[in-house]
Amino acid sequence: MGLRLRRSAGESSGSLEQPIDAWPFLDQQVLLPSRSRKVCMTCHWFRHHSGVNCIPLLTCQLHQGLLAQGAHLTHRCHGWTDDMSRQQGWAPEAG
Repeated sequence: MGLRLRRSAGESSGSLEQPIDAWPFLDQQVLLPSRSRKVCMTCHWFRHHSGVNCIPLLTCQLHQGLLAQGAHLTHRCHGWTDDMSRQQGWAPEAG
């Protein structure tokens, strides 16, 4: 019984669903150590979900992979992107 994530229609697989808890863990080839605020937790692609027995699953939506507990605080990947609220502000003015 895993959480399911719907892929966008633009992806080649169409509307296939894959349980999040079946995603692979990201390894050192993807994750790089970071000593700045540019870590997974501050990335636009970072999400957390409630897994089995309410144990949090930390995920990267960009790589469709799981993050080991604690890695979200000390690592990032080359695809790190600033959070949209930091890019545009919390409530940007309508133009």
